[in-house]
Amino acid sequence: MSSAWSFGRLLRKDPKELEFAMTLDPIELSLFTSRVTAICDEMGVVLRRSAFSPNIKDRLDFSCALFGPEGELFAQAAHIPVHLGSMAFAMSAIVSDIQWRKGDVLAVNDPYLGGTHLPDVTLISPVFLGDASAPIGFVANRAHHANIGCDTPGSMPVSRTLMEEGVIIPPTIIVRNGKLQAAAAILPGIEDTLVGDFAAQAGANRVGVQRLEELVAKLGQASYQQAMAQLNDYADRITLSVISDLTPGSYRFDDVLDNDGISNTPISLSVIINISNEVIELDFTGCSDQVPGNLNCPEAVVAAAAYYCFRCLMPGEVPACAGLFRRIKLRTRKGSVVNANRPAAVTAGNVETSTRLVDLVFGALAKAVPKLIPAASQGTMNNVAMGQIDSETGERWDYYETLAGGTGGGPNQRGLHGVHSHMTNTLNTPIESLEMNYPLRVRQYSLRGDSGGKGLHQGGNGIIREYEFLEPTELSLLTERRRFNPWGLAGGEAGSVGINKLNGLEILGKCTISVKTGDRLTIETPGGGGWGLAIDS
Repeated sequence: MSSAWSFGRLLRKDPKELEFAMTLDPIELSLFTSRVTAICDEMGVVLRRSAFSPNIKDRLDFSCALFGPEGELFAQAAHIPVHLGSMAFAMSAIVSDIQWRKGDVLAVNDPYLGGTHLPDVTLISPVFLGDASAPIGFVANRAHHANIGCDTPGSMPVSRTLMEEGVIIPPTIIVRNGKLQAAAAILPGIEDTLVGDFAAQAGANRVGVQRLEELVAKLGQASYQQAMAQLNDYADRITLSVISDLTPGSYRFDDVLDNDGISNTPISLSVIINISNEVIELDFTGCSDQVPGNLNCPEAVVAAAAYYCFRCLMPGEVPACAGLFRRIKLRTRKGSVVNANRPAAVTAGNVETSTRLVDLVFGALAKAVPKLIPAASQGTMNNVAMGQIDSETGERWDYYETLAGGTGGGPNQRGLHGVHSHMTNTLNTPIESLEMNYPLRVRQYSLRGDSGGKGLHQGGNGIIREYEFLEPTELSLLTERRRFNPWGLAGGEAGSVGINKLNGLEILGKCTISVKTGDRLTIETPGGGGWGLAIDS
């Protein structure tokens, strides 16, 4: 008889018969991977369909994942890379200091304690098997809230400190033994939409807990734990295989961010990738010191960008678990823009710096594997935040979205037009949803012709999106690549920089301004860089 157990037979056996450890064959391991990934997918469906805000239900600015008993990632849905990579890096530290009980829900958004930026609130729930005293794992989801108690509508201000960016939630039990706790009052939940979104997150976790309990009960705890260990070991072998295909050596790339919104000084970014036969080290110690503005980021965001880049080198169907990242090592410098000290402002670090770190790492990898890496993407999420707060009643509306642009041309294909790329993985907000929920009208939404860099494979074009304000509004923009073009590769030309205009006049890439009824904002997003020398016709 084969020593490998059959997954189909396994699910029909009494769990008590399964408390022995045996090796899964490749098919069984694939089935296990699909089962745990499906739990994350179902969590995402529940969250999307029960959320109130367009930011979650339309743009899909959320992520869901499963973690082992020590907080190690072992499954995730194909949601937001910056969310999931940062959770994979920081989850162990979050869950290790909590006395968990069945039915608990923990909330956290503190960027210096495992978060990304304050609008991204993570809810974590433990999973217990029977009367066990310790959890067998955790489910978690992270979602972006346009109102996180910030004095600036949209909660994406041009800030100088973390405190200016909204309510800071340290790891806090808001549900204990299934009962809502007084600590939940720290959530800025006075409006129905926000309360509904937090309830949707809690509901998604509840489904994840139930599904994982059912799976472990069917497999048996020992077999489940062995399957999880084998999954991580398998992922590690995939990473080792990818590393073995890279040319050993040291590869450096440098780039700059436009500015931090406080001064007009460019911010230097630098990485040295050291590739050996078995390990890859990414050295970011050459990056600029932390800045007065909000392009700083915690180390978890840097890890997310690095993990994402190497995930792109792997086969499409690989298990998204901690084993993928065992051989990827990071070096950062405390007090730098990529490992800032509290209470440095970070709200744009999660969106803008993270996106540029991806291009930075790809720029270095292009020297190691030039036939695999594309030119620079648009290099920004083009953050648009807006709303209004009534000074007498405190009533408010908040809206936030990111805008698509062009991706870089690659060795084998041209860049894509008008897409969200790399560290975001969101959708556009449908015009119908935006106009139904907010005092806005979209006057133009089109591709920005000829904004992609020319080359053998041209960069993708950005977009043009024009808003008309139907009432006085506070507007905040956090945008990059307004000064320095997305670079091309292998002789390809750079993509066009982005342009922000108010009533036809160019305005700053990072600003907070008051607009009047009838004013129009136009965002022209950057194109991607071109790849290769263009062939003259």
